[in-house]
Amino acid sequence: MANAINWFELPATNFDRAVKFYSDVLKADLQRMDNEQLQMAFFPATDNGVGGCVTYGNGNKPQSEGSLIYLNGGDDLQTQLSRVEDAGGTVVMPKTSIGENGFMAIFMDTEGNRVALHSMG
Repeated sequence: MANAINWFELPATNFDRAVKFYSDVLKADLQRMDNEQLQMAFFPATDNGVGGCVTYGNGNKPQSEGSLIYLNGGDDLQTQLSRVEDAGGTVVMPKTSIGENGFMAIFMDTEGNRVALHSMG
């Protein structure tokens, strides 16, 4: 097994708002796909990397408790974290050292999902 996780979904109550939030914070183009029951916007990923998306529909609901997803914060997660509040989210935990494992931060997105960032710098 190359990765313990191979897919994640971040539910949205307002799909367009959520896609804009993550596009603004990550400075990335999320690829949208809609069908009759579900809207999805895919985060950038390599063929060997973990994939994920923002979803709307199919009974999925945002969560502020429970599992915590860590998004790749690049070289320094502070760059992305500094965009969270301007994009409509809330920083819950500022950039925090986790010793030799780098740094982490936690935020709430516009939909009520608790999400983290991780970087080595």
